[in-house]
Amino acid sequence: MRTIIGAAMAALALCVWAPGAGALAQDAHNDRPVSITVDLNHPIGAYKPITDWFGYDEANYTTGHDGKALLAELHGISGHPVHIRTHNLLTSGDGVAALKWSSTNVYTEDANGKPVYDFRILDGIFDEFKAAGITPMVELGFMPQDLASGTGPYHALYPARIEGTTVQNPPKDYAKWRELIRVVTAHLAQRYGKGTVRKWYFEVWNEPDQGYWHGTPAEYFKFYDYTAAGLRAALPGALVGGPATTGPTKASADKFLDDFLKHVSKDRSAATGGPVPLDFVSFHAKGAPSLEDGHVRMGVSKELKDADTGFATVARYPKFRNLPIIISEADPEGCAACSPERVPADIYRNGTIYPAYTAAALKGLFDLQDRRKVNLIAMLNWAFEFEGRPWFEQLRALSTHGVDKPIVNLFRMAGMMKGDRVASTSTGQVPLDQILTGGVRDQADVDVLATRSEHQAAILLWNYHDDEAPAPPAPVTMAIKGLPKGVTRVFLSHYRIDDEHSNAFTLWQAMGSPQAPTPAQIAELQLKGGLQMLHTPRWADVQNGVLTVATHMPRQSVSLVVVGW
Repeated sequence: MRTIIGAAMAALALCVWAPGAGALAQDAHNDRPVSITVDLNHPIGAYKPITDWFGYDEANYTTGHDGKALLAELHGISGHPVHIRTHNLLTSGDGVAALKWSSTNVYTEDANGKPVYDFRILDGIFDEFKAAGITPMVELGFMPQDLASGTGPYHALYPARIEGTTVQNPPKDYAKWRELIRVVTAHLAQRYGKGTVRKWYFEVWNEPDQGYWHGTPAEYFKFYDYTAAGLRAALPGALVGGPATTGPTKASADKFLDDFLKHVSKDRSAATGGPVPLDFVSFHAKGAPSLEDGHVRMGVSKELKDADTGFATVARYPKFRNLPIIISEADPEGCAACSPERVPADIYRNGTIYPAYTAAALKGLFDLQDRRKVNLIAMLNWAFEFEGRPWFEQLRALSTHGVDKPIVNLFRMAGMMKGDRVASTSTGQVPLDQILTGGVRDQADVDVLATRSEHQAAILLWNYHDDEAPAPPAPVTMAIKGLPKGVTRVFLSHYRIDDEHSNAFTLWQAMGSPQAPTPAQIAELQLKGGLQMLHTPRWADVQNGVLTVATHMPRQSVSLVVVGW
């Protein structure tokens, strides 16, 4: 990981001055100067809280000590509902989580093959969601052991592969599966209210185009039909969708997504004989980091190409173009539980390149949505926490022992944005098409995503490069135009994620990387893990309708400038 930026960078602060007050002094060691313009009078589309979505394999961590605390934190990152999706909600087992494994044991069969339902573990999970104010995205999977077709071991604990297990098999009896879904849905509706559950998104399975489904595509389409039928039998109008396929830049994944949409569009339901319901479309988009010459090289182009290909596939069907699209896993890579010992490039996860990457991906996804004229509502970050693991272990997680990692603060920043997205330009921007084809491999991407609501503007800006390597900071001058007529002063707040701000990881390193920090150290880490300001909020003058802001953006940093009037 990068070393902590020195005292000279720590002393940098935000400057605000009137236009014409003079150019920012240049240092020969600084990166190229960047000029940004934000036009608050030029809306380009609604800002949707697409970052308020999270997920994880280990559903049982929901009820753990640190899991409960993290749920409460996630509820507080945004003024919008926060959604959570988990694997293994129907998996058989004792309710003890392991890497890439969890269970609820909701369904077993007696000696005569009669279903037996036990909701104690499942209720514990959903009760924690309710207590924290979280909205579930209910992934209907995986297969209970007594209902799984085939023979062989039920599951293989990570890092063993799942291809030879039955937990990912189709049901041996589709009618029993439909009844399982009906009973589970009816139970959720009775416990949490029909009106509440009718607002939840129910997703059918996970990644059926690869090893998570041990059947054929045709069997999945039949499975989808029976699942939707059971759901709607218990709760008419329940929101159902899928197919949660892997990244569509893989030809087989894109074909599966396309064939699924053809099935929904043209076929009759194998379960009911009527139309096949579809309320949202889901697929996954992942980056592709690597280790190059001893440093991490991220692959944001892969994640954006996955999204663009999936958007294009959905857009080919006019009847589906306006359906919500949920990227139900949107991440820099594909295995949250994989450690750098197994995948060396995954060492990026504790640092600031993760939030900088995600900021660049956030804007890219909005731009691709606009280009394809589709309706993206979620880029779900597949990360939560791993209960009882080493401090700052390099797994893809949001927190460690109740201390937030820097990535959480990016989601806090995004949660403060609202209203309309507005036009912006940056001389440091890497064009979208260049990112799609070659990533951010030459100059850094110093760019901006801005919103305007009735009394506020929020400007997210970042200095991102695929390569995690030392680089000088970029001096940035930003002109914010289109403020309401008559506004001569605004209230300015500047939040920052870098090595010195909103970053408990670098503080933990400075403490000597303790695996048994003292209570005082933990309190200090928790404070540093929150979103911090670069300077004290202040009133700033507006001249001729323009507010000019200057700052330095270290490489792999993110800022949020909030302007109120």
